[in-house]
Amino acid sequence: MTTATETKNGAEGSPSAGSPTHAPPGAGNREPRLASLDQFRGYTVAGMFLVNFVGSFTAIKATLPLLCHHNTFCSYADTIMPHFLFAVGFAYRLTFLRRSAKAGAASAYRHALQRCLGLLLVAAVVHHLDGEYKSWSELRELGWWGFLRTAFQRDFFQTLTHIAITSLWITPVIAMKTRWRLLFAILSAAAFHLASQFGYYHWEMTRPGIDGGPLGFLGWTIPAIAGSVAYDIVARLDRYCLVRLVGFAAILMALGYAISCLNLVTAPNQYSSAEGWKGLLVEPPFVPPTRPVNIWTMSQRAGSISYLTFAAGLSAAVYALFVAFCDFGKLQLGVFRTLGTNALAGYILHELVNYAIHPFTPKDSPLWYIFAAFGVSFAICYVFLRHLEKQGLFLKL
Repeated sequence: MTTATETKNGAEGSPSAGSPTHAPPGAGNREPRLASLDQFRGYTVAGMFLVNFVGSFTAIKATLPLLCHHNTFCSYADTIMPHFLFAVGFAYRLTFLRRSAKAGAASAYRHALQRCLGLLLVAAVVHHLDGEYKSWSELRELGWWGFLRTAFQRDFFQTLTHIAITSLWITPVIAMKTRWRLLFAILSAAAFHLASQFGYYHWEMTRPGIDGGPLGFLGWTIPAIAGSVAYDIVARLDRYCLVRLVGFAAILMALGYAISCLNLVTAPNQYSSAEGWKGLLVEPPFVPPTRPVNIWTMSQRAGSISYLTFAAGLSAAVYALFVAFCDFGKLQLGVFRTLGTNALAGYILHELVNYAIHPFTPKDSPLWYIFAAFGVSFAICYVFLRHLEKQGLFLKL
């Protein structure tokens, strides 16, 4: 996903040398798209629809907890947002290099700045700020400092905001060689962890924070840069690109898990030699922890480095499957195409649809009723997005 603008010619393309492509209806004479990216993004949007609808119900929490956010380990629900950031980094490098080659670096940087600021404005409208003031006197009593201190605690710092700020943050290095982008990601992660060590982690976890809070963009740099590296790997679909992509994914996932194991040697936990080497390993991802959580624990709420490193690797691994099936195997699903080429519209629309359906779905509903209601929500969103696709109307993120 790349910008927040509308065009009647369709979403911005994702060309790749020698890759099988498709053009959605109404696309006109655009450059070809990389099928795997649209399909991966469509899968991610579908996953977002699912977890955002069902995650708050009692039956889901009791029987399918991986569909919920827990803030103490990496669940399936926690893999969705990193997928978006991964796709952002992939598409950002692709479009930036293409625009820079056509119109020059100055034009590319100017366009990137405009797009990021535009998305930030959209984020402010979609996510809004914290607070609700019942009278003018209440707002005056709060004052400017009180407003700034309370209005940006949670709601604003969600997906679209993090995409916009992270994109701005990585702009200076998006055109650089791989080693410099990876170094930038490492330094950003180190800065976030250092801030966390000096009180930011405690501040974020004891207030109504979400997704790493105001400094979360430093951590979200990891999946975004990973996506840009994945673009370099698959820019030419040679016979070894899948091996390189899977290897890159494996390294990141292993590194993320290794970082999370530092939980066992950090307060309030303490390593016991009596446990042997097993005492150095925490539960694997997708398994709830049995020990107290801390700064090293995988947590989307904290935006922890272990979580984002592992999730970036998982994103690369999932994307490798789409490269294999879509670019090499020429397998594509129309539903993923529809969702993937209009992701911002889907993001905004699904919240409105859920808002209309959730009042008729009590929190204690049985599983069959929850999934039936989700099916209705998904169908409504798909019908709207399919109509926009047929008309050649796309909101690009």
